[in-house]
Amino acid sequence: MPSEKKISSASDCITFMQAGCELKKVRPNSRIYNRFFTLDTDLQALRWEPSKKDLEKAKLDISAIKEIRLGKNTETFRNNGLADQICEDCAFSILHGENYESLDLVANSADVANIWVSGLRYLVSRSKQPLDFMEGNQNTPRFMWLKTVFEAADIDGNGIMLEDTSVELIKQLNPTLKESKIRLKFKEIQKSKEKLTTRVTEEEFCEAFCELCTRPEVYFLLVQISKNKEYLDANDLMLFLEAEQGVTHITEDMCLDIIRRYELSEEGRQKGFLAIDGFTQYLLSSECNIFDPEQSKVAQDMTQPLSHYYINASHNTYLIEDQFRGPADINGYVRALKMGCRSIELDVNDGSDNEPILCNRNNMTTHLSFRSVIEVINKFAFVASEYPLILCLGNHCSLPQQKVMVQQMKKVFGSKLYTEAPLLSESYLPSPEKLKRMIIVKGKKLPSDTDVLEGEVTDEDEEAEMSRRMSVDYNGEQKQILLCRELSDLVSICKSVQYRDFELSMKSQNYWEICSFSETEASRIANEYPEDFVNYNKKFLSRIYPSAMRIDSSNLNPQDFWNCGCQIVAMNFQTPGPMMDLHTGWFLQNGGCGYVLRPSIMRDEVSYFSANTKGIVPGVSPLVLHIKIISGQNFPKPKGACAKGDVIDPYVCIEIHGIPADCSEQRTKTVQQNSDNPIFDETFEFQVNLPELAMIRFVVLDDDYIGDEFIGQYTIPFECLQPGYRHVPLRSFVGDIMEHVTLFVHIAITNRSGGGKPQKRSLSVRMGKKVRECTMLRNIGLKNIDDIFKVAVHPLREAIDMRENMQNAIVSVKELCGLPPIASLKQCLLTLSSRLITSDNTPSVSLVMKDNFPYLEPLGAIPDMQKKMLAAYDLMIQESRFLIEMADTVQEKIVQCQKAGMEFHEELHNLGAKEGLKGRKLNKATESFAWNITVLKGQGDLLKNAKNEAIENMKQIQLACLSCGLSKAPSSGAEVKSKRSLEAIEEKESCEDNGKL
Repeated sequence: MPSEKKISSASDCITFMQAGCELKKVRPNSRIYNRFFTLDTDLQALRWEPSKKDLEKAKLDISAIKEIRLGKNTETFRNNGLADQICEDCAFSILHGENYESLDLVANSADVANIWVSGLRYLVSRSKQPLDFMEGNQNTPRFMWLKTVFEAADIDGNGIMLEDTSVELIKQLNPTLKESKIRLKFKEIQKSKEKLTTRVTEEEFCEAFCELCTRPEVYFLLVQISKNKEYLDANDLMLFLEAEQGVTHITEDMCLDIIRRYELSEEGRQKGFLAIDGFTQYLLSSECNIFDPEQSKVAQDMTQPLSHYYINASHNTYLIEDQFRGPADINGYVRALKMGCRSIELDVNDGSDNEPILCNRNNMTTHLSFRSVIEVINKFAFVASEYPLILCLGNHCSLPQQKVMVQQMKKVFGSKLYTEAPLLSESYLPSPEKLKRMIIVKGKKLPSDTDVLEGEVTDEDEEAEMSRRMSVDYNGEQKQILLCRELSDLVSICKSVQYRDFELSMKSQNYWEICSFSETEASRIANEYPEDFVNYNKKFLSRIYPSAMRIDSSNLNPQDFWNCGCQIVAMNFQTPGPMMDLHTGWFLQNGGCGYVLRPSIMRDEVSYFSANTKGIVPGVSPLVLHIKIISGQNFPKPKGACAKGDVIDPYVCIEIHGIPADCSEQRTKTVQQNSDNPIFDETFEFQVNLPELAMIRFVVLDDDYIGDEFIGQYTIPFECLQPGYRHVPLRSFVGDIMEHVTLFVHIAITNRSGGGKPQKRSLSVRMGKKVRECTMLRNIGLKNIDDIFKVAVHPLREAIDMRENMQNAIVSVKELCGLPPIASLKQCLLTLSSRLITSDNTPSVSLVMKDNFPYLEPLGAIPDMQKKMLAAYDLMIQESRFLIEMADTVQEKIVQCQKAGMEFHEELHNLGAKEGLKGRKLNKATESFAWNITVLKGQGDLLKNAKNEAIENMKQIQLACLSCGLSKAPSSGAEVKSKRSLEAIEEKESCEDNGKL
C-alpha cells in the first residue's frame, strides 16, 4: 500500500488548505457548527460553507489576519460551556480586524490543526512579498544541500544513479530508516510518474529524502519558532532556547556553535542557519535529552547524616535468577556495584577446608568462596560511586570460619574497612562525605561492656525467621547463634538490632543501630503508624527486604517505603519489571552515586509529614506538570510478538509515582499500524503535591486484543525533568537503552492549573482552598504556645495573598496575550510587543524604568485593546514590586514566630503533662506543634523563593523589552541606563541578602 504523503514544506500546507477540509466553528454562545474551509487558489482569502451569509461575506481576507493562536486561548474558548470536550491540541483561533475579533476553530486532529496554523502563519508573514514559494521550493537551503550530496555521489555526472546507490545514500544520511521503506518510496514516486526504469534522478532523490526524513511535528515547530521561515538563524535559536527550553545565559556565539555542530550543509554552517535536518539532529542529541545534565553529577548536599539519604540497595546480591532455585553467581555483585548499588548482601555459610562460602541454601550445588566475592567487591566497590558501601552480612558460620572471614576482610579491604567506634557525644550518623571510599559492615555485635571472646546473638537468617514467625507453634523466641569478638569488632555504625515498637526505639535505640523489616511487617507499620515511621527514620536507618513468599524473586514497590523515609529498600536486581524501573530511575539522580537526599520535610527534627497523605503537604506548594506526548520514533516490535507480523499499534501511558495524593496514570490514543513515527499530539496535566518524591514513568505498549505488549519505558525523577521540547530515550524490559528509540515530548511545570476557563478557575479556587487549609495553624491546647502561633496568622495570610496576587496577575497577562499558563514571560513580551505597534509599524509604548522596575508608558493615544493590555501589564509589575518590597518584612515575622515556637520544643511534653494532657491528647498536641512549625518554615521558604522569582522576572521583562525595541530611544545612553537598572536590581538584592547574613 502506498504510504501517506507527509507534510514537509510550506507548499504542502498550502496545497492541503486549498483542497480544504471540515473544521468545527466555535461560537461564544456555546454552539458549535461543522463547516468546510478552503483557501482560495489566489491565496488571498479563507472561505467556509455552508453559511447563511452571502458567499462574498463567508470569507476572511488573509490581509485582515493579525494573529493565529494554537490551543484554546481566546475568550470564546475560555467561556464556552463545551470547551472541556474540545482537545487543546486540535483547537486554534484566527484573530482578525482592528479589534482582534476571533474565528475559533477545531480540527479533527492535532496534525490538521498544525497544518492550518503553519500555513496561515506563512501566508500572513509573506503577505507583503510575492508568493513564489511554489516555484522556488527547489531553491531552499535544504534542497541545495541535497543537490550537493547527490552530485557528490553521482560519479558519472549523468544526473541519475542506481536505485541501490540512492538507497544506500539515504541510509547513510538517516541510519534509522529501513531499506524496505526507502525502496517502497522510490517505487511510489516512479509509479506516480509512470516510469519503467529503476534509476533515480536528482529530483526523485530529493523528493524521496524529504518525504522519508521530514518529521512533520519537527517541521511545524521549526516554522513556528523561525517566524515562518524554513530554517532557524542564531536569533531564532536563541529565543527558542530561552523561551521554550529554559536555558539561561545563552549568547549568539553559543547558538552559532550549535549551528556549526548540527547543520548538515556547508552553506548553512557558514551563513549561520539551521535547516530542518540539522534541527532534527539537534533535538535528538544529548543536549535536548529530558534528563537534567546537572543531575548527571553529584549535585546534592552530601554532608547530612547517613540516615537522611535514600540508599541504593540490593537483596540476595549473589543471585542472577530466582531465589528459590537460582545458583550463586559472582556477576550479581559486579552488576549491582556497576549500577551504583551501595548496600549489598552476603549470606555466608561454612564451606569445606575451613573456607567460608556464599550459596543459595535451596541450591547448594553452586557456591562462591567468600574470598573471591570480597575480592570482586573490593575491585568494583567504588567504580560507580565513591560514597560508602554497606555490606549486609548474613552470618551463618561456625566460630572458626567467622575468624577466617575476619582475616580475609582485613587483608582484602585493608584501610577501607570502617571500624571506628561511634561517639556517644553525637546524635546522628556520619555523612556520606565523611565516609567516602569506606566499607561499612552491617551485622550483629557483642555487648561492648564485656570482655568475652564469643557470645550468643540472634540469628541473621531473615527467611528462616519469617518462616518460624508464620508457623503455628511460634512462641516469640528467636534462634541464637555464636558470634566471635573479632567479627563483632568489624561492626561499628550499622549494628543490627530487633525492632520492638517506635516508643521504645525513640527512647532507647542508639543512632548507630539499624533495624531490618520484612516487606509484610513494614507495610503494616506504614499503614498503622505513617507519621511515626517518618519520624523514626529521621535519626535511624531502616532496611526493608522482600517477603520470603516472593519465591520468584519478584520485587516490592520501593515507593511505598520511600514515602515513609526508609533508606535501604533492598531490591532483587536480577528481576526486571516496573518496580525495578522505579528503583533504577530514582537512583539516576545525584550523579547515580547511590545516595539521594530525602526531602527536608522528612529530615527536619521538628516537622510534620504523613506517608499516607491524600492531599496537599503542609508547607509545600503543589506544582502542575504539563506533558505533551508529541510523537514516537522507531518503536521495535514487542519481543515474542508474532501474531501481527511487523505491524504494531502503539500508545503511551504516563504514570506518576509518589505519595498517594500524587499517584496517577493517563494514556494517549492508539495510533494504528505505525512504528516509525506515530504522532500522538496529546497533552496531559498532573498536580504534584510533593515534587521531591515524585517520579514519572513513560511506558509504550502495543495495543492488542489478547494483552497489550511492552515496547519500552523510561522512568525519571520529577526533579530531573528539563522543560521544553525533549526526546525521551526508551529502555527495554531489562533496562537497556534502545538505540534510536525515543518519545518526543514537551514538558512544562507551573505553580497553578488553569489559565482562564471558568471551569478551570473553579478548580483553581478549590485547589486554593485546599492550599489555605494546609497553611492554617492548628490549636495545640497549651495557651502560651497557641498565643505565639496566633501572631503568625496575619503574616501567613499576607504571604499567601502576595504570592497568589502575583501569580494571578501573570496569568491574566498570558491570557490577554492568548498564551497558555505554561508560556514564559519572554514569550508574553514578544506577543505584547507585536500588538503594541502603530499603523506605521512603530512601537506605541516605551520602556521606562521607575525605581528600577520596568514600566511601559504610551507614546500617545492608544486603542482600547492596547489600553487593556497595558493595564494588565501594569498590574503584573505592581504586584511583583509589592512582593519584592514586602517579602523580607513578612518573612521575618514568620521566622520570628517559628523561632519563638521552637523554644518550647524541648519542654513540650512537660508543659502538656502540667496541663493534664496525656496519651492520645499529648500525642495530638505534639503532632499539631510539628504541623505548625512545618507550615511556618514552608511558607517562609515559599515567600523567599517567590521574591527571587519576581526579581528574575523583572530582569527578564526588561531584557525582553529592550530586545523587542520598546526602549524610548535606541541611543547608547539609553542602553547604558537600562543596563544600570538591571545591575541596580541585582545589587539591591545582594545587599539585602548580605544584610540578612
